[in-house]
This record gives sequence, structure tokens and C-alpha cells, in this order.
Amino acid sequence: MYDLIVIGGGPAGLTSTMYAIRKRLNVLLVSKDLGGKTNYRLALPWVEDYKVIRGLEVVNKFQSELEYLKFARVLQTVERLEQRPDGFAVLTGEGDELLSRAIIVATGTRQKLLHVPGEKEFMMCGLCYSATNYAPLFIDRKAIVVGDGILALRSTAELATVARHVHLVDLGAQAHLLPLGKKLKEANNVTILEGYQVVQVKGNRYAECLEVRAPDGHQEEIETDGIFVEMNLIPNSKMVRGLVELDEQGRIKVDCLSRTSVPGVFAAGDVTDIYAEQVLVAVGEGAKAALSAYDYLLPML
Repeated sequence: MYDLIVIGGGPAGLTSTMYAIRKRLNVLLVSKDLGGKTNYRLALPWVEDYKVIRGLEVVNKFQSELEYLKFARVLQTVERLEQRPDGFAVLTGEGDELLSRAIIVATGTRQKLLHVPGEKEFMMCGLCYSATNYAPLFIDRKAIVVGDGILALRSTAELATVARHVHLVDLGAQAHLLPLGKKLKEANNVTILEGYQVVQVKGNRYAECLEVRAPDGHQEEIETDGIFVEMNLIPNSKMVRGLVELDEQGRIKVDCLSRTSVPGVFAAGDVTDIYAEQVLVAVGEGAKAALSAYDYLLPML
């Protein structure tokens, strides 16, 4: 029986695990990989890596420490979390049953993909899924945002503050009806393509062009310095569905102490209903969840 099991190897999970180790808890990290979304970095031809603040120094330090502490990690996929009389059971895809007094769920989210030719080829080479992280790099550049909701509108608005021009490919043809959409429609450096569909991503080493199809069927190509796919994020919360309370988007509801609706189960990072999907935010939330779990466990130690 472990004191604490952390599910998820991204920024929040790595931070939680290292904090728990330093609190001398008997902790185990269970994840299919280490690093999470920090394994994906957008490459742009005019940007040198040192100019981008990503929080990688903190995450990489924790990751390297955990890779050395092999006893504290298991590289497996978690299928389900069950409550037991004396704690919780983590059931993995490999058939293991891992028991713990407390749990931190830090499984993050995954992106909706376009599933069009060129998307995989240029992923993180001029095409990515987080304009919030990279918008400051597009000063006086051309950008394209593809999406169908408030996430796409927010990304377009942020890029428009610095970019020369931003095209929003509005897949749902309804985002422009929202207040932010109406404001963007009046912006001189924003073009909203309502109801257009993406046909193909084109380029050489980097994504340089997006081929789109209009509602009337005609196709055109839009040249760009970068493409951002901004559709709804899908929380990786399936393993706790039916156990803890989720919001309408499937994110785990937590309070200010990272506690879920079930005592002993904590959650951190993008899988929760906190504000902003940022690496440094996830690092902070991971630390908070570990400290909160420690307070919960202290009477049992």
C-alpha cells in the first residue's frame, strides 16, 4: 500500500511526485510517459529556442530526478480508479492493481485534431495547438487560427494584438456571433472565414500555407507564418468518471486546495477546472496538490 499515487507524468504530475518524495511519502507515479505536453515544442524559422519561456527548466529538472529514481515510477496506462475501504485501487491497462491511501490525478488533456493531409507532417513545425503560449512570437507576422468556439476567438484576439494579420477559419460558423467574435469582425487585421473547412496543410520544412474550402465549394490557399488549431480540449478524466464530480466539459472539479468531491482524491493541472492551460500554472497546481495530499495523509503516517 502506497501513501500516494500520482497519475500522469506531465508538469503537474512530475511536480506533485517530487514534492511528495521530499515530504518522505511512499509515492508512486503512474504514467505512460514523462513530460506530458512539454514534449511538444513549436519550432519557427525566425525564433531561437532560448527566447521562449516555457517552464521547461523546472519540468526537466523534476523529470531527470524521477528518471533516476526508478522505484518511484511505473510507465503504464491507467484504466480505472476505484475506491476501497482502506483507500483506492489504481487499475492499469497492463493488469496491475496498485493500492494507495491517497491519489493525485494529473492526466492533462488532449487536443482535437483536424485529421487532414499535412497536419501530422507539420505538427510543431509551424503548426501547433496553443496560441496562448506562442502569440508573443508573431509580432508583425501572419497567422491562422482554426476552431469553432471561444477558445479559437480568444486565440485570434491575442494574436491580433501583435500580428500583422490573422485569419480565423470558423469551422462552426457561429463563433462570430459571440461578443468577442463581433469585436474581431470589426478589427482591421482579422479576417473571419465563416463555415470554411480545412482541406490541407502545406509547406516545406515548416507549415506555410493552409488550403481551405468555402461553404459554396470553392477552394483557396492562405499563406501564413504559423497555424494554430484551437478546438475544444478533451480532459483525460475517463478513469475517474462516476467517482468524482466533473463539470460539463468532463474536467475534474477541485477546490482551492486541489481537493475533489471524494476525500483522499486530489487533482491538478489541465484535467481540472482551473483557469489557463499553462505549464507554469500546472507546475504550481501540482505543488499545491502534493502539499494538500500531505496534510490529508499526515494523521495516517
